[in-house]
Amino acid sequence: MRSARMDQSERKGRHSASPATEADVLIVGGGPAGLAAAIYLGRFRHRVVVVDAGESRAMLIAQSRNCPGFPEGISGPDLLQRLRTQAAEYGATLVQDQASSIEPTVGGFGAETNEGRIVARKVFLATGIVDVVPAIPRLREAIARGSVRLCPVCDGYEVIDRQVAVIGHEAKALREALFLKQYTQHVTMLARYLPDFSTTTRRVAMEENIAICDAFKKFVPTDSGYQAILKDGEVRHFDVIYPAMGCQVRSELALAMGVKCCDEGYVVVDKHQRTSVDGVYAIGDLVKALNQIAVAFGQAAIAATDAHNDFAFGYE
Repeated sequence: MRSARMDQSERKGRHSASPATEADVLIVGGGPAGLAAAIYLGRFRHRVVVVDAGESRAMLIAQSRNCPGFPEGISGPDLLQRLRTQAAEYGATLVQDQASSIEPTVGGFGAETNEGRIVARKVFLATGIVDVVPAIPRLREAIARGSVRLCPVCDGYEVIDRQVAVIGHEAKALREALFLKQYTQHVTMLARYLPDFSTTTRRVAMEENIAICDAFKKFVPTDSGYQAILKDGEVRHFDVIYPAMGCQVRSELALAMGVKCCDEGYVVVDKHQRTSVDGVYAIGDLVKALNQIAVAFGQAAIAATDAHNDFAFGYE
């Protein structure tokens, strides 16, 4: 294969793409999944270009304490920088840009970016998701200090015995509230209107000792969390807010390429992370699974190894 014959010194130190850049693999998305795939593919001695719009969900992580290998915790920006450094060390070309379109070409794909055209034999889609959140004042500041948290699987341990509010759509809010009950007995679900939660949901919440506040109006930030103001003027204090409103899947590029997605917008893949379009893989939060960094790393390793075997030997 062409990439295996490239001299290592030729591969190191490339940090930007130019028009008509050629690659074995184009990775769209510079989050944990995309960068981990770049590391694997680089170590397999393939030419890799990562196009990153700088919008990784991991950028919002103030301190992750469930990422394997970091017992003291690590911030999302720090983890991403480490991954970028490691990917570049093995020859990946890192482009701060956005892929506006990807079309099939003879022998691969052609992608258009602001920096020019990139031609690759295979494409890895790692464009991720965007969390849907309510109107919360000083949201980014609150996420940074842990007053607003987006993933109870990631950080439920950090809210042990604290006052927690869950706001969101009925089924999602109840599921998240039930999950959080293993960490704290002080869980409240917030509803904007009385009909927001059904009789069944209210019965389950009551059985599990989960409080429900109806007629929620707005949040007001405090030094130690948020006040929830109800429409009758009542004020409740919470240390932590968990939005449970779902997410928007960044699958527009995949859909434009004709990649099959499920009704929720997630890309459908097989056990090798292959999509319905030959030569296109999907990894990370773009695929419906447990949205965790460890899972993204695993998907990246699976996809990169499968692509390498296809390049080198023509089999799985």
